[in-house]
Amino acid sequence: MLSETFSPLIQLKAVSKFYQTGETRVCALSDVNAELNRGDFVTVMGPSGGGKTTFLNCVGGLDTPDEGEIVLNGRLMSGMDDNALTLLRRKEIGFVFQFFNLLPTLTVWENVELPLLLAQWKQQDDPRIQELLEFVGLETRAQSFPAELSGGQMQRVAIARALVHRPSIILADEPTGNLDSENGAKILDLLNQVSTEFQATIVMATHNPLGASYGNRHFEIRDGRMTEHTSSKQP
Repeated sequence: MLSETFSPLIQLKAVSKFYQTGETRVCALSDVNAELNRGDFVTVMGPSGGGKTTFLNCVGGLDTPDEGEIVLNGRLMSGMDDNALTLLRRKEIGFVFQFFNLLPTLTVWENVELPLLLAQWKQQDDPRIQELLEFVGLETRAQSFPAELSGGQMQRVAIARALVHRPSIILADEPTGNLDSENGAKILDLLNQVSTEFQATIVMATHNPLGASYGNRHFEIRDGRMTEHTSSKQP
């Protein structure tokens, strides 16, 4: 089992994050400690405003903890400047959002290719783009624009884009929240495939109990405090 063989991919050590709202100091994360392993499918549940998105943003280097440390693949993120964090994200992390965040003026192919262009990848027509479009079942829609796709198809494009630079971790923030139940289930099945076939660590924030059932590890964040619960991954 991967978690027994390798050291943790992500370590959070006494992580806290605070926000100032007027004169009120709000605690979004409070003394969070966790170790996430390579190949884990981690689900994070909890009420709106409980700290789920803040947790993902801190792990993804989009936000900085006020206290504590985060170590990703052996690298301490807490002391990195913006440039170093950007390079780390381009190499190690893929993002999947509730509202897809595709660029409307780019084709499906171009949206998937975009992270490679940002990383100044020199190879033209990289074969991994075609392979990923086949993986998500959209090889025939490569020249379509986002407005020509359904919500479920747009989310599959977003997953292909998140995988194109072969990250070690995928952070998914409510990836089924803008989809109907049928398409939501398809996206969950696809993320499950990503976990097993790409050996990427999935960390998914969700309100959906069905989504939570896909994880082999299940966390809850409530009022900034995170606890782990026993859960069973779907076969």
